[in-house]
Amino acid sequence: MALPRDIPCESIMESLADGVFTVDTDFTITFFNRAAGKIAGIPPAEALGRKCWEVFHSSLCDGACALGQCIKDDTTLSDQSIFIVRPDGTKVWVSISAAPLRDATGRIVGGVETFRDISDLTRLRKELEGVRTLEDIVTKNREMARHLDLLPRIAQSGTTALLLGESGTGKELFARALHNLSDRKNGPFIAVNCGAIPGELLESELFGHAQGAFTDAKTARKGRFALATGGTLFLDEVGEMPPPLQVKLLRVLQERVYEPLGSDTTLPADARIVAATNRDLEAMAREGTFRRDLFYRLGVARIVLPPLRERPEDIPLLVATFIERLNLRQEKAVCGVTDAAMRILLRHDYPGNVRELQNILEYAFILCSHGRIGPEHLPDYLRPAPSHPQHVTDAAPRTMRAIKYQAAKHALARHDDKRMEACRELGITKDTLRRILSQGEGEEE
Repeated sequence: MALPRDIPCESIMESLADGVFTVDTDFTITFFNRAAGKIAGIPPAEALGRKCWEVFHSSLCDGACALGQCIKDDTTLSDQSIFIVRPDGTKVWVSISAAPLRDATGRIVGGVETFRDISDLTRLRKELEGVRTLEDIVTKNREMARHLDLLPRIAQSGTTALLLGESGTGKELFARALHNLSDRKNGPFIAVNCGAIPGELLESELFGHAQGAFTDAKTARKGRFALATGGTLFLDEVGEMPPPLQVKLLRVLQERVYEPLGSDTTLPADARIVAATNRDLEAMAREGTFRRDLFYRLGVARIVLPPLRERPEDIPLLVATFIERLNLRQEKAVCGVTDAAMRILLRHDYPGNVRELQNILEYAFILCSHGRIGPEHLPDYLRPAPSHPQHVTDAAPRTMRAIKYQAAKHALARHDDKRMEACRELGITKDTLRRILSQGEGEEE
């Protein structure tokens, strides 16, 4: 049965359950139906006239825009799964289809995209596969799943939380999740690494200072506690905090007030404290190197994250997750890893934990731009390495900078120090090679 000709096209699109929006060639939104507003969490009137990336904040808005590619290449796209971020910070998984938009003469004047909410379908599929997700955390491990069950309740309690575990296990991810799931989610999340700042400067960094508090204090300065007002202050590597500051932190936790360095003004401390460390604070408390009362005050809610070697079932899941994110960020088309490469990844004990696995895959993306990652794309320290000249280091690097440096040195060795040939093998420019070599010299030492 034919549709009546007097029904406007916009009325038809408004009746659809799928979200529909159009943009011009500058990616300004020109149409936004009611379903799009419901899924994206924004009234259609507020979306009109804005750039699409300002409305959606999707996983493709960092340079791999599907709609932009369709307009540029005059192609269509169907059923691609991505996520968008609503104004309240909620992440929503959607399936999108996109195509160029033409005028009556056939000229491309913009683009049209439809999308539907597949959050429930995505969650159900992951549950059937035994995958647990929360915020940016994914796992199949039973102990990690137990932590994910507790996380929302700890977040809502507002109590101080202590995250324990080896370096690279994801403590900051848990800290951010505690913030995002709490009543303070609309406030700031401020992180400070207590081990990266000298002890004599850490007090000023945390509490701020008054003008003239020390020689270079020409003006007053706010500290991290002030910046975190109404939100969460994440104290990473809290085990490195010097004893005098431990006393001051304990007072903040007990009395919820502090004084900036060099000031006699008492200020309220309205920030939720989440602390983390890779050290054994309980042993340090017994030895007297960390205050016992502070340890118990920080650890009201304690979460101990298992190292990656104790949850090998998560390795394939994390590999798939990191490859998906790297493809979006680097606009590549890597579709997975070969069975041989996966066997190597499963055999490794990961002293650097999840962060090391992420670095390994970032390195693999240097050598592999499409298809599947094989053993030849993995860092040499993961597999039996071919013989190299003596001047090439055989150390097992752990940082991304060291891994890139090793790859560059090995490529130069294979090509008798001919830089252009090494650059072609690595797929980088001479300037990039020069920067990798100069930055990596300190790692080698």
